[in-house]
Amino acid sequence: MPYRRLRTASPARRLPAFPWDRVAPHKRRAAEHPGGLVDLSVGAPVDPVAEPIRKALADGAAIPGYPATTGSPELREAAASWLSRHTGAAGDSFAVLPTVGSKELVANLPWQLGIVRGESVAYPSIAYPTYEIGALLAGADPVPVPDPREAAGSRLRMAWINFPTNPTGETASVDRLRAIVDWARQSGVVLVSDECYLTLGWDEEHPPVSVLDPRVNGGSTEGLLAAHSLSKRSNLAGYRSAFLAGDPDLVGDLLEIRRHGGLIMPWPVQYATIAALNDEAHADEQKERYRRRREVLAAAFTEAGFRIDHSHAGLYLWTTRGEDCWDTVRWLAERGILAAPGEFYGEGGREHVRIALTTTDAQAAAVPERLAE
Repeated sequence: MPYRRLRTASPARRLPAFPWDRVAPHKRRAAEHPGGLVDLSVGAPVDPVAEPIRKALADGAAIPGYPATTGSPELREAAASWLSRHTGAAGDSFAVLPTVGSKELVANLPWQLGIVRGESVAYPSIAYPTYEIGALLAGADPVPVPDPREAAGSRLRMAWINFPTNPTGETASVDRLRAIVDWARQSGVVLVSDECYLTLGWDEEHPPVSVLDPRVNGGSTEGLLAAHSLSKRSNLAGYRSAFLAGDPDLVGDLLEIRRHGGLIMPWPVQYATIAALNDEAHADEQKERYRRRREVLAAAFTEAGFRIDHSHAGLYLWTTRGEDCWDTVRWLAERGILAAPGEFYGEGGREHVRIALTTTDAQAAAVPERLAE
């Protein structure tokens, strides 16, 4: 029987066009600058992976057998210890599950939780686009809202929150998070907190807080999941190293599904992740690099007439000149600078651009002069 493409059944037909294709002309324009391109658009690490992590990766390459989807006991112990140090969570209040990076987790979690067509998934109205994609891949209705409590309804099954937020750098207080957790439990909604930027706080008055914090959840992670990644903290974007933590029952259900799907963190990455989680020195050094770059970029954009909103934590400056984001992207490209248009993150970002701190010291130092052109 001849092959027939199942056009109507293809999940790709339910998805929006990949947004970054629209940035390509502006990237080409920026690259024409005499000093070359300064790319502040994507939050991809540019600094090297610490030597102890690379050594651990090589050590793990010697193992020939299959790893377990649940990860080694050493990996789970390292993740649990790290979470206890950074969130205050008691080790017996949550379970840990390694993932193959955090993006596959975000994109696949709704269907892995059993959410189906006709049900809905809430996510922040200004947010990382993959939250919407995950809902669409499950056949569910994506519901963008400023606060998940605004999406209450009988068909709402899951809600994403993201603090510190990508792209805005907004944080949430203990009181605000506690109110959201209480609402989710009363509504029977699984609350999933994307906390990939948790350790990158810049403002003591607006510190990042985890839903795993007992001040938030009362000492129980029932109905709660938190996603963590080493892409930003340890420059492991290329390693695809992340993990999920929270309600042991939910984690157990996800483990069974992921075992069947073969979603397994490779041995070398497990070894590297253990080394990274057990070492705070390299993470502190990397955070200091970002702090220096943030100070340079924040001062430069403010001097050039931009307003910086939120940006209390994370790897981005959420900036505006009070005009359409594409006009700002074009203006910056003429000066050899590439930024991410805020429209990519929701209608509420139409007048903002996202400026990433993931650039070299030399490129960051070039920005003030370029903005003055």
